[in-house]
Amino acid sequence: MSNDIRRSGSCLCGGVQFSVTGEPLRVGLCHCKDCRKISGSAYSAFAIWPLEAFETTGIVNTYGGRSFCPTCGSRVTSVGENEVEVMIGSLDVAPTEGLEPGYELWIGRREQWLQPLPGTRQFEHDRIDGNQTGDQPSEDDRASEPEPGGIAAPSGNTPQRRSA
Repeated sequence: MSNDIRRSGSCLCGGVQFSVTGEPLRVGLCHCKDCRKISGSAYSAFAIWPLEAFETTGIVNTYGGRSFCPTCGSRVTSVGENEVEVMIGSLDVAPTEGLEPGYELWIGRREQWLQPLPGTRQFEHDRIDGNQTGDQPSEDDRASEPEPGGIAAPSGNTPQRRSA
């Protein structure tokens, strides 16, 4: 696919709209507790783009670094310092050609009736810089389960980027 590809998305009511241009940096699935809770599903599917590839309109509320529409409650994006995480289900066109996951996070929480995606890297916990094998999490990782894109918001609601 060309870097000129432009994908658009929105919340359920259309009050928040966004677009991303070019190919994502990475695409993944996450089975962590937070992703299960925010999605109401067994996992979440997401793609990460450079921040400069992202445009948005509309008003969002944010909780824990995750943005959602205040009207319909749809989770749409998480905006970090250099990257943006887009929930694949919030994109307008399905199926999403070219957005195949390359890895899965928190596989110990994956439902037994789900199989590992063939050809993807499998991580026990978060995909952390310096720990690209997915082996043992650091002390900070054991303390919480950030969202799949790894954007964790400390007090003050300023998102900080962890590598997803």
